[in-house]
Amino acid sequence: MADGFLTNEAAGPRRGVLLLAHGAGAAMDSPFMNRFAGHAAAAGLEVARFEFAYMAQRRTGGSKRPPAAVETLVVEFRKALTRLLAVTDGPVIIGGKSLGGRVAAMVGGGALDPRVVGVLCLGYPLHPPGMPEKQRLEPLAGLAVPALICQGERDPFGDRREIEAMVLPPAVRLHWCTDGSHDLAPRGGSPATWDGNLKDAAEAAATLLSSPAA
Repeated sequence: MADGFLTNEAAGPRRGVLLLAHGAGAAMDSPFMNRFAGHAAAAGLEVARFEFAYMAQRRTGGSKRPPAAVETLVVEFRKALTRLLAVTDGPVIIGGKSLGGRVAAMVGGGALDPRVVGVLCLGYPLHPPGMPEKQRLEPLAGLAVPALICQGERDPFGDRREIEAMVLPPAVRLHWCTDGSHDLAPRGGSPATWDGNLKDAAEAAATLLSSPAA
């Protein structure tokens, strides 16, 4: 797939396409993104990764700029989605890591092409670390399609205890990654593994293609 996307082809028959955005501080080819994309491809998803402009500027030798305003990122995500829909067919999931997932959820609350069947959030940034009062639930409230949040049980941006105490919108499902951090990675002494958590998250993501509203 061309047009500026970093692509992982599905292993075996393609079930759908995942448009995947990176988090605030790591590029589209970070270790997390590379590993997750590989597991998603093994689960039958073609993965198309893209970078927001501020991150692309870092890659070309620009200053280490902070992320743009989230409203700007929503516009950029929508443009990437339009480009993707022009070069592929079949169902599409929109998603991202951390900030990328939050932006995907915001896009998922607006007018969507009918081929877009779900939203995937990998490590949803419910609040900044240490600031549980600053919650970011609004994007999840207006979703027009089903969403899946794959969250580490001990994520400092929103752990299992915090999230299970909330009433989430009915469109949102949760998949818990055992002993997972914000990168869904367990601690060294855990019986879980990072690749195991990512594999389970990728397989859960593929179920968005068969959700009732898809």
